[in-house]
Amino acid sequence: MGGDLLDDEIRSVLDATGVDYRVMACDPTLADTATFCEHYGQALEKSANAILVKAKAAEPRFALCVLLATTRLDVNKSVRHCLGAKRASFASADETREQTGMELGGVTPLGLPAHIDLLVDQRIAELDFIILGGGSRRAKIFVSPQLFDKLPNASFVEGLAK
Repeated sequence: MGGDLLDDEIRSVLDATGVDYRVMACDPTLADTATFCEHYGQALEKSANAILVKAKAAEPRFALCVLLATTRLDVNKSVRHCLGAKRASFASADETREQTGMELGGVTPLGLPAHIDLLVDQRIAELDFIILGGGSRRAKIFVSPQLFDKLPNASFVEGLAK
């Protein structure tokens, strides 16, 4: 099921959900979603991007948003509303690394710190499987969207992306 491609914590979270999954090795230079799909012959419409967003306030609040690669995140309306914030923006690569311990192109919704909310675009629930980052740029995870029903802090959100 992917050998040592996954961090032990991510594998442990996946196994605890009881949802079937498959891990695929990925050349780290090809990990960005569009590049990965083109190079490995995978469907872009089955691939998900995991994007960290920061709600700007005295105490910044973070949410990881999971959306189909064929859509765009609605930060200014939907995400801001979900976080109850006046302003929200994409987290920088450095903030993403600091908050999740993961690099862009490999961010996964698995094993997130408890203070990070997990917002999932409702369209993902309609698929038979999705392709997620594996926690590093060297692995991708193929899994049923039922995974999100078993993760703490996860909420499906209608209109999270456009």
